[in-house]
Amino acid sequence: MTEQTREAELIGLGWSSFFGDQLDEEEAYLVPVRIAHIHRERMSGHSANGLVDLALPANSGTGDYAVGDFVLAEPHDFVVRRRLARRSLLSRRMSDGSTQLSGANIDTLFIVTSCNDDFNVSRLERYLAMASQAEIASVLVLTKADTAEDAVPFVAQASALARDLPVVLTDPRRPDARTALQPWFGAGKTVALTGSSGVGKSTLVNTLAAEGAGTVQLTGAIRAHDSKGRHTTTARSLHPVAGGGWVLDAPGIRTLHLGEMAEGLDAVFAEITELASECKFSNCTHSHEPYCAVLTAVVRGEIDPTRFSRWRKLHDENAAAGAPRARRR
Repeated sequence: MTEQTREAELIGLGWSSFFGDQLDEEEAYLVPVRIAHIHRERMSGHSANGLVDLALPANSGTGDYAVGDFVLAEPHDFVVRRRLARRSLLSRRMSDGSTQLSGANIDTLFIVTSCNDDFNVSRLERYLAMASQAEIASVLVLTKADTAEDAVPFVAQASALARDLPVVLTDPRRPDARTALQPWFGAGKTVALTGSSGVGKSTLVNTLAAEGAGTVQLTGAIRAHDSKGRHTTTARSLHPVAGGGWVLDAPGIRTLHLGEMAEGLDAVFAEITELASECKFSNCTHSHEPYCAVLTAVVRGEIDPTRFSRWRKLHDENAAAGAPRARRR
């Protein structure tokens, strides 16, 4: 393989000068590998020469890595020597306060929900805040429009969740889903999927995946009585997309706990954040203070009272989660 061909293959994996500039001269012999699968104590990834099995170094576990990471490995036994700094990291806060890594070096997050009882405005705002905090662009993908009497209200509600938020109505089972979502793919581009179980994420991965890639995901039906689905994806994985790019699938998430997402919430609720600078008091909490520009806008109908209530709830939850925890005796 020529150096030019090797460079082209790496770029197709998502490699850029951001990663290349991190290499030292003495590391030139090491092989860059992008992690594609993590399962318990085993990892595999894509190099310029194809898929390889990675070996973990001593005193290291898979919890130190995320799907989408670039690592440097030995050329013969593929022992990982170093993980390169991430361009972006998608993570979620767990109920016990720990952090779960969902994916690294992601360009766009597809937030997938369906046009039925799964459509939950408050939960979608949490996803948007999570992506914004990680500085990852968001796209809202609406599925199962065929099960709704009218999908237009769902599209309208979705579009109002954040400024300039792209909303795509598609059927993951149809090949034209590739065409509808193609603008966010291309050589080296990585898209992650998140959302509840049963909304069509795994079906969408199967539709997007390149033919012959051996990446078929198990799919499960959604329950009719409550529009909730079963977990069919049990591990995070990175799959090549037909036409170029990568899609990262992850287990369904129904509960997303906030914490240290102040900037993400500010971006999602930009109309509230921008008005806050006009309040008389710089430390205004927008709850009771006089001359509060935010409360005045709510009274005038310039800010939706229901949306303001959701912002208040998320803001308070995020603040509480970020507060120092009392030490146990």
